[in-house]
Amino acid sequence: MATFGVAITIPQPWAQRLSAARHTVGDPMARAIPPHVTLLPPTEVTDTEVPAFTSHLEDVAARHPNFSMILAGTASFRPVSPVVFVQVSEGISSCEQLERAVRSGPVERRLDFNYHPHVTIAHHVGDHALDLAAHLCADFRAEFAVGGFDLYTQGIDQVWRPQRHFTLSGEATGARP
Repeated sequence: MATFGVAITIPQPWAQRLSAARHTVGDPMARAIPPHVTLLPPTEVTDTEVPAFTSHLEDVAARHPNFSMILAGTASFRPVSPVVFVQVSEGISSCEQLERAVRSGPVERRLDFNYHPHVTIAHHVGDHALDLAAHLCADFRAEFAVGGFDLYTQGIDQVWRPQRHFTLSGEATGARP
C-alpha cells in the first residue's frame, strides 16, 4: 500500500523562496515536501485501488477550469497546531471545490480539521522558528494561473515526489466583468 497526496504545486520562482524559508527555520520536512496547496492529505491507497483513483482524478480535472491564485502574507494555526503558512488570498473557492471533488469517490475520507487552503512554511518547530517563518514571508506575494494539480507519493525516505500531473480542462462558468 502506498501513501498518496494530491496538491497544487507552487511554481518557480516562488517555490524556491518558500522552500528556502522553510529550510531557514529548521523545518525537518523542508527538503521532503515541495511548496504546495493540499487537495488531498496523505492517504493510503492499495495497488488495486490506484487505477480507479487516477481515473477519478482525470475526471475531476476534466470538470474544473483553470483559475488564478494569489498567495499573500502569513498566518498561523497556533495554538491549535504549530503551523505557520502563506495565505491563499485569491483562488480559495476554486481550491475548496477541487478539494471536495478530489476527496470523494474512491478516496472519500473525513478530515481532522476543516479544509483551509494554504502553503505551509513551518511545522514541527519551536515558537521562535514559527515566529521567524512568519516574519520571513510576511511580505510574500505571488500571483499565477493554476492549470492543474499533481499526484504525489511518499517514498520510504519520507520525501514526497510528483508522479503525475492532471491538467484542468473544464469550462469556466459565469461571466467575468
